[in-house]
Amino acid sequence: MLLSCTAIAPALLCSHLDMLVYLLPSAALAVVIGILARIHPFFFLFTVAGTICHELAHFIVGAIVGAGPASLSIIPRRMVHKDGRTQWRLGSVTLTEVRWYNAAPAALAPLLILLVPLAVAWWRTRGPWRFGPWDLLIALALAPQFLSFWPSRPDWIIAARSWPYIVIIFAALGALLLWHGGVFQHVKS
Repeated sequence: MLLSCTAIAPALLCSHLDMLVYLLPSAALAVVIGILARIHPFFFLFTVAGTICHELAHFIVGAIVGAGPASLSIIPRRMVHKDGRTQWRLGSVTLTEVRWYNAAPAALAPLLILLVPLAVAWWRTRGPWRFGPWDLLIALALAPQFLSFWPSRPDWIIAARSWPYIVIIFAALGALLLWHGGVFQHVKS
């Protein structure tokens, strides 16, 4: 006997299962491209679209929140660490006005890139759909977005400057609970 989707997954996930199935080839290609890019620098060519989106996200959101983006580079640079390890930096953005209130939005802006594949999947699966030849090209175009949406380690370090947001969020939740105690109660039917 087959279980229904809602028996093993949240209803929200089940209602968008067609979008997730549509994005599977892109995610698989992202894994392959990521592995190949680690093996040989030639495969960085397949990550360029994602790198551009990642750095533009930092730059645009940084400008919106007043973090003072001063420069943007998408030229790969080879870095040698003190311990002799080599690593490629595919791009960078210089922010000159990072403060506690704009650090997290500017540093975590690449998370917004995930909206691109989700929007394309929604568009392609709105009605009855079949995976066709154009969808293979779309999958290849979306794969770099899956490689680039996660903020880098330095991005997370910069975002940590916004720690006061945690205090503000918990204070707001505490106030909400204090004045409206029934807000977080579950309703049983």
